[in-house]
Amino acid sequence: MEVYQKLREVLDSHPSTAPEADSIYEILEILFTPREAEIAVQMSFRAKKPGEIADRVGLPEAETLNHLEAMADKGIIMSRKKDGETYYLLVPLIPGVFEFPFMKGGETPELKRLAELWEKYHSEVFGASFAGNPTPLMRVVAVEKSITMRDRVLPYKEVQNFIKNASFIALTNCACRVSVNGCDRPREVCLIFDSAAEFLVERGFARQISKEEGMEVLDTAEKAGLVHTTNNSADRANLICNCCPCCCTILRGRTQLNHPHAFEPSRFEASVDADRCTGCSVCIDERCPVEAIKMEDDVAVVDASECIGCGLCVTGCPEGAMFLKEREQVPSTPETVMEMTLKILQEKGRIDSFQKIMQR
Repeated sequence: MEVYQKLREVLDSHPSTAPEADSIYEILEILFTPREAEIAVQMSFRAKKPGEIADRVGLPEAETLNHLEAMADKGIIMSRKKDGETYYLLVPLIPGVFEFPFMKGGETPELKRLAELWEKYHSEVFGASFAGNPTPLMRVVAVEKSITMRDRVLPYKEVQNFIKNASFIALTNCACRVSVNGCDRPREVCLIFDSAAEFLVERGFARQISKEEGMEVLDTAEKAGLVHTTNNSADRANLICNCCPCCCTILRGRTQLNHPHAFEPSRFEASVDADRCTGCSVCIDERCPVEAIKMEDDVAVVDASECIGCGLCVTGCPEGAMFLKEREQVPSTPETVMEMTLKILQEKGRIDSFQKIMQR
């Protein structure tokens, strides 16, 4: 239907993109009723009052509000409270339309079909389109315990500070592992912060946790060999994903699609103290998510060009032979979310279309 084509075009204006494919149209038809799609087409990624949206759609405000509430309850748009009023806004495919419906878990026929369609969409066009050209939306953050005191010079790079600085923290299921179901690693390890976290808790997609519990989640993720990733800006973290290479969209952009800009590596790279290495191969077999380590003459050797600087090999090495060192060329991080957004929009040729949606 034409309305779903228009909705895809609106979502495609976002830095996350929504490239054309048969699978995305079936996804949108499952998630949005025709009337909901008509309303969403007139919405913005900027929060608006129900009355403003109703005026654009040409429907009574009460009817529009009922549809907005239904969509928010499904997690295909967001609501936000301000000064006692509720505002509504579009969410991109990632993070948003893809993840939110899976966060509650469950194995309904609808979710099973959605999982199949998202997997098809990811492999065909979306995985490559979501990746950077060259600026990625996401970056790796090294495991805290793998960083020496000497290297603690940029607090915003350290994952614990994201939790300490958050005003509201939500914990939810990793939508990637729920949908792909490719491993048995922990699922409830996705951390969301501030206004998005409040929405997810209010609508039953997540639960609120304390900062202490957030720290425990980081430890759980590290022990399970999950990679910390967050949005690729220095001003604040909107989320911490704890990713596996077999299920998660971010890492699979590198591990399965071989996209060089699927995400930004951390400012570190792994190295080996050859005198301490016993050749146990734990780093290769159990810890490195991108196969950046190999064994030569019974000593681990790191390919720096492939290393993403996650630090998992360091914390997993039983002999303490692995360590992180700062890269000679440290990846640049956009200073703010807005700077990152504009940079990606420019690289992907979407500035005009995105601004048109935001000006509604």
